[in-house]
Amino acid sequence: LGGVVALIALGGYTTNQSVFVEQPIQFSHAHHVGGMGIDCRYCHTSVEDSAFANIPPTKTCMNCHSQIWSGAPILEPVRASFRDNTRLQWIRVHDLPDFVYFNHSIHVRQGVGCATCHGRIDRMPLVYQEAPLTMKWCLDCHRDPARQIRPREEVYNMAWERPADDPNLGARLVEEYKIGSVYQLTSCSTCHR
Repeated sequence: LGGVVALIALGGYTTNQSVFVEQPIQFSHAHHVGGMGIDCRYCHTSVEDSAFANIPPTKTCMNCHSQIWSGAPILEPVRASFRDNTRLQWIRVHDLPDFVYFNHSIHVRQGVGCATCHGRIDRMPLVYQEAPLTMKWCLDCHRDPARQIRPREEVYNMAWERPADDPNLGARLVEEYKIGSVYQLTSCSTCHR
């Protein structure tokens, strides 16, 4: 019985891992990021300097879709949102509980790649939460950040892989980026304020 409870508590049922969320539009990151090569920051403009990664306003979509696929029926909700000056009601996929403090810009600045938490978004026709985003999952990284840190210029590169011929890269970057001690990173007040 204990095993069943653990499976439920740590599985996708409670963490929303691998669950597709119905959105107002079937937006494909595989097409826009993977196929078109659009950088994350084009739509999510606040990732580098804000605690949260914004969900883009309709105007961002219309920068392209006022000219490309401008009459496509699937994009009518975007056009209506723009025309009526109302927000599209996107549902946040990577949504942490209110009692968790997460600062997106700190993670970006410290060399945590988008794919580390969000998965290979460039391969997702529909976005889902790839990682469990549980406290244990976060602490695994905070206890050993060198495993996940990458050069800052590679943060938005979905396909980046750690060079096999440089096993000390992560440790060097932790030192270079002045990432705090394991004690600081795992202190309760770091994520719970």
